[in-house]
Amino acid sequence: MTTPTRDGLAKATSSAVHLEMRDAYGASDPEFSRWQKGHRYQLDDRPAWFQGWADAVQDAIARGVVVRRLRIVSEPVTDYIKYEHHVTFLNLAAGEQVRWLQRSAIRALPVPANDFWLFDNEHAVVNHFSGDGEIVRREIVDGAAEPDLAAFLGSVFDSLWEIATPHQEYEPK
Repeated sequence: MTTPTRDGLAKATSSAVHLEMRDAYGASDPEFSRWQKGHRYQLDDRPAWFQGWADAVQDAIARGVVVRRLRIVSEPVTDYIKYEHHVTFLNLAAGEQVRWLQRSAIRALPVPANDFWLFDNEHAVVNHFSGDGEIVRREIVDGAAEPDLAAFLGSVFDSLWEIATPHQEYEPK
């Protein structure tokens, strides 16, 4: 399945960064429901729904692309964030770098209103969600047409990444 995010990742030559800022995504997600009922994944039990993403990340990394994901979270965390924390080992196994940042640590920093992916510090996919965390649309940002926005997104991500906690050190509270 091709999406703007997978297309961006496939075309990236040096970097792909993802900023996630919601405390819940798609509460109707059947995998989240399974997790709530006690299902836990193991590395050798990689779910089929994740394999396409893992392949895309591994292909990008093989081309020399650094893939980083940063999750800003409220504490105490929601059940959805606990679920994301549990499945993050899949992202790490695919080769992503993942960090976590408490929302309270960024109160004086400029942060965009929406989650985004930024590829090679030039092209972005800005995700727009409904109030209950369902994706409404993905906005494509061409860095040539909107260089200030692409530069802002890259600058914000880098600033936040520096103060965030690596996944292996972060324990949801």
